[in-house]
Amino acid sequence: MTKRERGTYTPEFKEQMVKLFESGKPKKDIMAEYDLTPTAFNTWIKRSQTTGSFKEKDNRSPEENELIKLRKKNQQLKMENDILKQAALILGRK
Repeated sequence: MTKRERGTYTPEFKEQMVKLFESGKPKKDIMAEYDLTPTAFNTWIKRSQTTGSFKEKDNRSPEENELIKLRKKNQQLKMENDILKQAALILGRK
């Protein structure tokens, strides 16, 4: 099995594909005609039905948003800690 190259699709294209599905055209026909992967197409349908947006950030749960925020804060604190360690080493030499 060969690896497929990842496609990039506009929000307008995604919306058209979802509308085709919602109008009654079978998923397998849409995926075959437009060479879409089942994973991508199912994700578009799910996102369209839940939030109406195809952007990943618009479809995150509050927990996912909090986790991203906490990871950023953790990274910032690690950097600040490293800076303080370096400053302590420099000041300790004087």
